[in-house]
Amino acid sequence: MRKELQGSPVKSVRWKGRTCIVTVAGDVTIDRSTEFQRDLLAAAGEKPKRIVLDLSHVKFMDSSGIASLVKLLSAAKKSCIELRLAALDERVRGVFEVTRLNTVFDIRNTLEEALA
Repeated sequence: MRKELQGSPVKSVRWKGRTCIVTVAGDVTIDRSTEFQRDLLAAAGEKPKRIVLDLSHVKFMDSSGIASLVKLLSAAKKSCIELRLAALDERVRGVFEVTRLNTVFDIRNTLEEALA
């Protein structure tokens, strides 16, 4: 395993009012899913009104990354937190479409649209 692939793909967490904006970058794979899930659930633990995941810098996501997002969605629903995914790459969007998760997640074309 290459060292640069270890660690969380969450690159930044910032706030705009009561919206938590999480920027994710790099491949989201099983090598990084534990840290990814930890960071996502930590953001939900801050009790924002909305979480927006900026996925514009993610070119690949495997089933473990999808599972982390499903777990976040479950936690968000339990806490009445709105969750939006923004700016998915074509390949990543394709995974959501094939699995029909595009009907479960609120997916927006751009970060600006997700924040509106």
